[in-house]
Amino acid sequence: MLVAAVVLVLAIHAAAVAVTPYELHRDEFLYLAMGEHLRLWRMDFPPAIAILSRLVRATTGVGLVAVRMVPAVVSAIVVAFAALFARELGGRRFAQALAALAVIASPAFLRVGTLYQPVVLDQLAWTLVLFALVRLARTRDARWWIALGVAGGLGLLVKFSIGIIGAGLALALVLLPERRWLGTRWPYLAALLALLIGSPSIIGQIRTGWPAVAYQRDLATEQLSRVTVLGFFGGQLRMLGPALLVALAGVWELLRRPPLRIVAASCLGALAILLALHGKAYYLLPVYPALLGAGAAYTERASATLARGRTSAVVAARGAVVVAVVAYGAISLPFGLPVLPPAQMARYAALGSDRYVTTNTGRVLRLPQDYADMLHWRERVAAVARVYESLPPAERRRAVIAADNYGEAGAIDYYGPSMGLPHAICGCGTYWFFGPGDKPGDVLLSVGIDEHDLRRFYRSVRPAGRIVDPWTVPEEQDIRLYVATRPTTTLQRIWPSLDPRRTPDIRAPSAVGAAR
Repeated sequence: MLVAAVVLVLAIHAAAVAVTPYELHRDEFLYLAMGEHLRLWRMDFPPAIAILSRLVRATTGVGLVAVRMVPAVVSAIVVAFAALFARELGGRRFAQALAALAVIASPAFLRVGTLYQPVVLDQLAWTLVLFALVRLARTRDARWWIALGVAGGLGLLVKFSIGIIGAGLALALVLLPERRWLGTRWPYLAALLALLIGSPSIIGQIRTGWPAVAYQRDLATEQLSRVTVLGFFGGQLRMLGPALLVALAGVWELLRRPPLRIVAASCLGALAILLALHGKAYYLLPVYPALLGAGAAYTERASATLARGRTSAVVAARGAVVVAVVAYGAISLPFGLPVLPPAQMARYAALGSDRYVTTNTGRVLRLPQDYADMLHWRERVAAVARVYESLPPAERRRAVIAADNYGEAGAIDYYGPSMGLPHAICGCGTYWFFGPGDKPGDVLLSVGIDEHDLRRFYRSVRPAGRIVDPWTVPEEQDIRLYVATRPTTTLQRIWPSLDPRRTPDIRAPSAVGAAR
């Protein structure tokens, strides 16, 4: 069963990569660039994605297929663990298959498994934490605390959001009889181990001035403030469809079994924390492999009980559940996998709720935001290359390419070398920490930067082109290119004034929450 689930997930994602009309996502460009600027103990974000990017670049390369299959493999592991959760709770073949299908059929899990982002790694880390907790609760073998600590430490290398399930577990320990575990050395050994493994993330924040705090503050102001309780729970239904009932059954299954109540309490504690912080709906996604596994085990047992052992009735009941889960997955598939061309996807999206195509800041697009963020990057970089090539040789040798946001900068760094372009600089978020480079910037080819901002530092600013694209996200729909010369100062002197710790930029992915 586990092998079949893994093969199915990999086949689905491989097929999607083969037919997709889309490119890499803007965040993927950034995470690949992070690998080229890897400084393990001095990074403004948890370094796991940068380490992985360095490994991918050194082995398979960073083509679309190679990059996209990395999250697909991690997603397949998460699916396998959903089946393992079902087996841990006594589920047999049907329960394991249902748990795996419920994850596979979720458009949210499909989307996360498509994108090369820390989100899928974060899901795996939470899943490992909860699996170790289930084993600890079932066997009462204290050595599972070590596995839990290792999983937590790996999660800390991925995203600081691992602290949410950690806090949920701490709350559960205080409220439940398992508080007696706090009188042993094991929880503290687990916490110490997690901190040691995750220390590069913490030390990086200390050495870079805690930029994650600034990013989170900006995220809370610009995006999370829009999240409502109703919207949060509505998001759970959109992410899972009928499988949400299986997950709720999983909560009941864990609560009704005293040794496993700590698992349910930890997940509910994470839910309470996310509601208090106005977290986005998909921030809760990592608890579902455990809940779906538990719910599938309950469904298997309950269907047999209600049918009173009659084989035909059992098959009918279980078949109805599977059909509902798979049908929702089929209907929502285009929202999970980027397989429909933009025009067709826009028509399909128009049939559903605006929630499917609403940006982080509340604007409604023609496409889901992730899809709009995967379009026409090569063409934009080619337009920049044409301007760069048009410069006189003397100016070209001194020219610096500066982008307004990390998507543009990352795309230039990804496609640019094959077009003869130097790497870009960008004064927002993580890219600011990469620095302005060595050139003083006496010739600046700007991409998307406002002309007024350029004239603060340059005496001569001339238009060099315009890129118009109605399919993309708002900030990419009308990009102006300028060539600026005769600077009043150097880029090295300008750079400190762009420090994101003082002026955080919402376009930078958050190290605390999700990237998008």
